[in-house]
Formats: sequence, C-alpha cells, structure tokens
Amino acid sequence: MRYDWSVDEIEALFALPFNDLMFRAQQAHRANFDANEVQLSTLLSIKTGGCPEDCKYCPQSSRYNTDVESELLMKKAQVIAAARVAKEKGASRFCIGAAWREPKARAFDLVCDMISEIKEMDMEACATLGMLTPDQAHKLKEAGLDYYNHNLDSDPDYYKEIISTRTYDERLDTLKNVRAEGMSICCGGIVGMGESRRHRAGLVAQLARMNPHPESVPINMLVKVEGTPVAEDEQFAETLDNFEFIRTIAVSRITMPGSHVRLSAGREEMSEEMQSLCFLAGANSIFYGEKLLTTGNQDAENDQKLFAKLGLRPMESPVPSSRRMVNA
Repeated sequence: MRYDWSVDEIEALFALPFNDLMFRAQQAHRANFDANEVQLSTLLSIKTGGCPEDCKYCPQSSRYNTDVESELLMKKAQVIAAARVAKEKGASRFCIGAAWREPKARAFDLVCDMISEIKEMDMEACATLGMLTPDQAHKLKEAGLDYYNHNLDSDPDYYKEIISTRTYDERLDTLKNVRAEGMSICCGGIVGMGESRRHRAGLVAQLARMNPHPESVPINMLVKVEGTPVAEDEQFAETLDNFEFIRTIAVSRITMPGSHVRLSAGREEMSEEMQSLCFLAGANSIFYGEKLLTTGNQDAENDQKLFAKLGLRPMESPVPSSRRMVNA
C-alpha cells in the first residue's frame, strides 16, 4: 500500500485515457476483493434537521429554508425495528446519523444504547454524529461501534467555499479520536460542488495519505436540494460530467485498493449504465434502501434487478476477500 500520493500524481491518474484508467482500477479491485461482490449498508436518520452548521449542500442546516423539519431523536425501539428490516433485506451494516454539530449528554447515551442493540443483531454498526471528543469516541467503542463516518467533503483549499462553521482540522481531529480507539473509519467526500479536477485530486490525496486508509470511502455526487446555497448560487450551477464522476471512483480505487469504495449520494439519478461503469471502476459498496439521511435513493428492488443483470451478489462478510495488502 502507498500512503504518499501527491496531488500531481493523482491528477495524472484522472488524465489517463478512460480505458487505461478503468483497466488499472480493475486490477487494483481484483487484487483485493471479489470483483462481483458488493457490500450493502442501510442508513437511517435518527435525528433530522436543526443543525447549526452552514454546510452549503445540507438541507438539514437550520440556516436554510428547506422542506426538512427539525425532529426529535427517534425512539430506540423504532431504530432497532428499522435495523431488523434492513438485515432481512440483506444489509450487513446499519448506519445511524444525527444532525448534530457534536453529540450532547443524554442523547449521546441513548445512541450508545442503540448501537449496543444493533450489535446484538449480528450486524455491523456505523454512526455519523458530528465531531467527537476522545471520551465520546471511547464510549462509542465500548458500545460496540464498528465504523464512524466523518467525511472531509472536499480538499483543504476548496473547503472554505463550502463550510465556515467547522474547520478542516476539526474534521481531522475527530478522525484521529476515532482511530485512537481502534474503530474503522468511513470517510469520503462530495463531488460536483463547483470544484476543479485539481480539487477532486486534492480530496483523494487527503484520503489516500491516511495510514491506514479509510476502510470505507463514500463518493457522493452532489444532490442539489431547493433552499440550499448549492441549488441557488451561480458558483454551483454546473453539473459534474458523469465520466468525471466515474473517474473519481476509479482513482479512489487505485489509490486506496483495500478500501470499500461506496457509490453513495446521487445514485437515485444515475442510470443503470452509469452505475455499472462505477462498479467496473471499483465501487464495491452502496447504501441500500429507499432513502439516505434526507434525500432519495434507488429502490431496493431496482438494485436487486441490476445486480442480477450484472451478476453481482451481496458481500456476506464485511472483510475483503483478500486483506493481503497486495499493491495495485
């Protein structure tokens, strides 16, 4: 494995002829995973809306006038029931998300209880709860949490165009706190927010220089929700080309060959053909179910039909078929 990728090197990968890039991505994928398996995760928003931060893409921010209403934390019984349904439909990992800047007191204790019960169902547990202190990370580990999601969103240079209420270093500090407890990391970003290819290469470089690499790398296509700045400001008007998104998947696979690369937000609008190219480029994880935190997702039945066409099957074990750390 490499952990010293430069932005120039990654930008050069983006510039490869498409067929050459896909071939390299397939080589990396097959050296580390079964090429016909896809890890399935289900995501549930357990506390929606009312977030004080100003992420320009997020309909859950209290600063923007969107259709998302602020809600109270869900009851534990509701969350466990949703996890049970997700498992019955084939999900191996259940992810819970709360629209917080950081967890607070009793609500955090309730979330830890939810995680413990999810683990008793023989599922992997993942959470995204905002920034964490070392003590909070320790408590999540004790509850049995497997993965913590905390995206970087963009590269450091473009980050200030998207968010002002949380610094890039604060995001990195939370990831360090999670790693210190031995938990796995789910960390990726969003593309299509008006950034340049250089910025996309910078995001991948940030992820690929982590040692170890994030175990799960979600690549999100921007979903423009009415009322958020990304849906209204001219700076974000241009839609990212589909092939550029697929290139981002492929470059992520090449530079982080042992990570699960997740085809994440925006998939609802992707054709079967585009999703197929993303799988060919090395994506081997998806969110499974009709909804992400607040935005739509592909219907599970549609996913099953596409899997049948492509000869893909759900990953039974969350561990890659070969954690032999083979260099791509």
